[in-house]
Amino acid sequence: MKLFKSKSEKLLDRRKAVVANGVGVFNTATVKSARGATIIDSDGKKWIDFAGGIGVVNAGHCPDSVVKAIQEQAAKYLHTSFNVVTYEPYIELCEKLTEILPHGKKTKAMLVSTGAEAVENAVKIARQATKRQAVVCFTDAFHGRTMMAMSLTSKIDYKLNCGPFAPEVYRLPFPNYYRYNRKGDMDQFVEWELKRLNESMRNLVDPKNVAAVIMEPVQGEGGINPAPEKYLKGLRQFCDDHGILLIFDEVQSGFGRTGNWASWQNYGITPDISTYAKSMASGMPVAAILGKAEVMDAAAPGTIGGTYIGNPVCCAAALATIAFMEKVDLNKKGVEVGKYTRNRLEKLKEKCPQIGDVRGVGAFLAVEFVKNGDPMQPDSELTDQILKACADRGLVLLSAGTHKNVLRILSPLVIEKELLDQGLGILEEETLKACGVKS
Repeated sequence: MKLFKSKSEKLLDRRKAVVANGVGVFNTATVKSARGATIIDSDGKKWIDFAGGIGVVNAGHCPDSVVKAIQEQAAKYLHTSFNVVTYEPYIELCEKLTEILPHGKKTKAMLVSTGAEAVENAVKIARQATKRQAVVCFTDAFHGRTMMAMSLTSKIDYKLNCGPFAPEVYRLPFPNYYRYNRKGDMDQFVEWELKRLNESMRNLVDPKNVAAVIMEPVQGEGGINPAPEKYLKGLRQFCDDHGILLIFDEVQSGFGRTGNWASWQNYGITPDISTYAKSMASGMPVAAILGKAEVMDAAAPGTIGGTYIGNPVCCAAALATIAFMEKVDLNKKGVEVGKYTRNRLEKLKEKCPQIGDVRGVGAFLAVEFVKNGDPMQPDSELTDQILKACADRGLVLLSAGTHKNVLRILSPLVIEKELLDQGLGILEEETLKACGVKS
C-alpha cells in the first residue's frame, strides 16, 4: 500500500466509495480544468485528449463563446419546461438544425436531453407514423442504455441481466467489409449483404410490420465501422420499396467529426429521421431528433418529449457551439485532421502486422488489432496494453468494438498541430513497442 497518494488517486478512492460500480471507468485520469484538446488533472499533470469525452468535444473543451452563452442564459432563467412555457432558445436551435440538416422539402425537429432519449423518441415517432411495430437494427450497434435503446444495442456486456428487452426488435449483421468480406471486392460484398437484407424479410420479419430500420452510418462504440456507400443507397431503396422509415443515428458521428454536420451528408442519402447529441453543445446535455415534417408530425401531442426537453441553458450552448463551428469551419477541420491522422496511422500499420485495419471517415478513425492477420481473431489484450501505456504517458484514449480490440481516435477537431503530433507520436511509439517492432 502506498504511503502517500496523489490527489487523483484520492479522488478515485472517493469515487469507489460512493459511486455505483456499474458506472464505467474507461480511464483513470481525473480533471481539474480543460481547454481545447488539453486536460489538467487534479495533480496539475497535463493530458492530451484523444477521447473527447467520448466524442463530445469536437469544438474543444470550453470554447470561450460557448462558456459566455451558458453564463448569460443561466442568469436569465434555468428551466420552465418547454411543454409549459415556450422559450426562444429551443425554437432558435430547431430552426438552425433544420437549416443545416434538411430532410427533404420540409424538416421539423424536437429536443431532448441525451442520445438514448433521442433514439427512444425516434422509434416512437416511426411507429406512430407507420402504424407498425417492428424495428430492424444491426450487430455491433450502440444506441444507448435506456430500455428500447438497449434492446437495439448489440453488445451483450452492456445488457447483462437487464432483460426482458423490448419486443419486435430484429437484428441483421452490420455490413462490416473488413470482417466479413469473404475475399470478395466491395461491389460483390455489398451485393451479398443487400441480398441478405432482402431475404431477411422472408425468414426474419414481415416487412409490412417493420416501422423502421435504424443504423449508425459509421458505427462508433462498435469499432468505427463505416457502412459501404452502395449499401446505404441500397438500404434507402429497400426502405422506400417497403414503406419503412430509415433512421440514422448520428449521435457520435455528427457535427464535424466526419467532415460534415452528419455522416449521411457525405453520401447524398437522406434519412427519414436522424438523431444527434454529444458534440452538438460542447458537452451540455441536449439531443435532437430531426425528420421529414410529415413523419415528425405523425406523433400525437404528449406522446414524445419529457420534463427537461431542450433545457434553455443547453440550447444556448448548442447555438453558440454551432456558431463557433461555422466560424472556424469545423467540418473542414474534420477533413484535414482526419487526413493527416489517417496517413500517420496507415504508415504505422505498415510496420505492425498486428494492426489488421485502419479505417473511418474524416476524423472518426480507428485502429483494429488482430492475431495472425485474421479479422476473426481480435487481440483485445494487446489493445489494452497499448491503451494503458499511452495513459502512463499522458494520452487519453478509448477502446471500442465488441471485443475491445479497436483504438478509436476522437481528438477535438480544433487540436493544435503540435499537440496532435505529440499525441500521435506517443501512440506510434507505444504501439511499436507493444508489437515488438523496433522504431
